[in-house]
Amino acid sequence: MRSIWNGAISFGLVSIPIKLVNATESHSVSFRQIHTEDGGRVRYKKVCELDGEELSTPEIGKAYEDADGTMIPITDEDLAALPLPTAKTIEIVAFVPAGEIDPLQMDAAYYLSANGVPAAKPYTLLREALKRSDKVAVAKYALRGRERLGMLRVVDDVIAMHGLLWPDEIRAPEGVAPETPVAVRDAELDLADALMATLGEVDINSLHDDYRTAVEEMIAAKAEGGEAVAPPSPGEAPGGRVIDLMAALESSVRAAKEARGEDAVVTELKPRGTPKETGGKKSTSRTPAKKTATPARKSTSTADGAAGAAEEAPKKAATKKAPAKKTPAKKTTTKATTKKTATKEATKAAAKKTTPRKRTA
Repeated sequence: MRSIWNGAISFGLVSIPIKLVNATESHSVSFRQIHTEDGGRVRYKKVCELDGEELSTPEIGKAYEDADGTMIPITDEDLAALPLPTAKTIEIVAFVPAGEIDPLQMDAAYYLSANGVPAAKPYTLLREALKRSDKVAVAKYALRGRERLGMLRVVDDVIAMHGLLWPDEIRAPEGVAPETPVAVRDAELDLADALMATLGEVDINSLHDDYRTAVEEMIAAKAEGGEAVAPPSPGEAPGGRVIDLMAALESSVRAAKEARGEDAVVTELKPRGTPKETGGKKSTSRTPAKKTATPARKSTSTADGAAGAAEEAPKKAATKKAPAKKTPAKKTTTKATTKKTATKEATKAAAKKTTPRKRTA
């Protein structure tokens, strides 16, 4: 890869000669401007506004436009005379946790390559130090005529640098969030959580630019003299319609499950708290109540009309052994009473037979 900047990393008293290489590249399809009547190429000419002459690159300089429109010429010598210690140096100023860098500050990405054999040892030292500390380096450097902020981190076995925007270049998000207060229900959050869980993870390397592919296929078809394939109609844009959020979330969960080959029935999407109380299933608290009530009715209906039968019924329904103990007790009492009654009647009969005999004597 071709380097775009040569310099050194300043790491305390350690200097590491490096080359700066672009870490990214654009694959977007670019177009040219043409004259629609004859297909001729339209080009831009650099023309002086004062005399109308077309200028070549060496004849063009730079200037700063003042508020009143006055042009203040600035030469390369003027810029070179400015005190810019980072003109050829990436100066590390601090090591901080990666979480302290706001992703909004991220800009262009570069690879830092060791420039020459002597640079291999200090380059490796810095790389391994970054790995072990689990931190990133914040640095200042100059590129294309201006000083910039950067972040150094390790990618595989290479030190990469991300250009960072200065903190005052990040705009405050004023007036961006919804101004109208909105209340989000727990049930809606549960559906959103379910949708997130259903979509799951993705291999970022499997993603690609579908639009770019379609553009390339269209260009290839037209180059061969064919006609471009008309894409399907996108239908009505959802942006202007009022939607049912719950229905949209449920439909999204079903669609995501179908795409993954899973059961598309949404059965466990309930308000927060329900899964903890019932385990995500329908409550069965009514079923035991019916079972308990049935034995109580039987016990009441089989009572012999004695007083207090209604009070004993719940106890018999709760304990199955209780009726078994009471029934033998009743039978035993009845047999004992019968025997006693028979004995008394036999004694009386014997007494009646003996009394007349005594009177006769």
